[in-house]
Amino acid sequence: MVSLSTRTRIRELDALRGFAVGGIMLVNTWQHARHEPATGIDWTIDTLLQSRFYPIFSLLFGISFVLFLQGADRGVLLRRLFWLMVFGLIQHSWYTGEVLIDYAFFGALVLVPASFLPGGVPVLVLGLALLGWSVANDGGSLPLGLPSIVPTGPLLIPAAFLIGMGLMRLEPSRRLLAPAFAVSAVAGAVLVVAWVSTGDWSIYLAAAVAGAAAYSTGLLLALRPWLSALLEPLGKMALTNYISGTLIIFLATPLLDTDLTRWSVIAVTAGTLAVQVLFSRWWLGRYRYGPLEWIWRCLTWFRYVPNRLESGRDENRPLPDPGVT
Repeated sequence: MVSLSTRTRIRELDALRGFAVGGIMLVNTWQHARHEPATGIDWTIDTLLQSRFYPIFSLLFGISFVLFLQGADRGVLLRRLFWLMVFGLIQHSWYTGEVLIDYAFFGALVLVPASFLPGGVPVLVLGLALLGWSVANDGGSLPLGLPSIVPTGPLLIPAAFLIGMGLMRLEPSRRLLAPAFAVSAVAGAVLVVAWVSTGDWSIYLAAAVAGAAAYSTGLLLALRPWLSALLEPLGKMALTNYISGTLIIFLATPLLDTDLTRWSVIAVTAGTLAVQVLFSRWWLGRYRYGPLEWIWRCLTWFRYVPNRLESGRDENRPLPDPGVT
């Protein structure tokens, strides 16, 4: 039986995941547009938004990892990561910037071993140390022949995984949200100014991490029922929405490449997210899992998993799985 407080926390995580999905859609669309001549939209996205949303997404991956292990063993989780990599390989056929391969790889390499560590403090310390090393070394990377997928560098992904796992185990008080937002917002603003002045990539990465912390804590502080109702469906169907979003970007690339104003970036993003919100709300009123989320779950368990809700008031909705669901 899931307690009311647990359900509330999970709904907040779904909303935060939906927020990250929307931000990633905007940044990914912009990355596939031409950037010359530079416009105000380019400056805004590059300076204030790029590299801020994948850290949030990765943090949530680590959090969901802990939730999943409450109801399944590590063998099942490894199968789930394997099928996530398969999704990534398929997506890579039309979208070279996909992140699912990295998520699956680092999930198996870092999170599974870290799950044997006791408590949340060792995992959190390990994640913060890896984050600091990665930022200091211009994002860090592993010589594994993996595609360079996100601007922040591959090692920020497992660092955020570990921080998410550690925070989920520790369950810090909500009273820490306000001071965390204040500190990260001020740090982010100072670091953005420093990056604009120096052009130092490590400072840019530090600004991105601080910005991700400010955006996520700020959203949780500002979250209201109407906003949660808008974001939760995106978050619950994050795999479906992320992959379908990259397909839209692929199809819209000719338009994005010829638009000198960059307003097509805003239009494609807004139109895609509006359709995804409406479709997600409609789908989740009838089914427990999104289309790709359901396929992923069936593959993971090697059996048919019932998906249709018995009624619109069915309370047997699932806890979020690791990854992007």
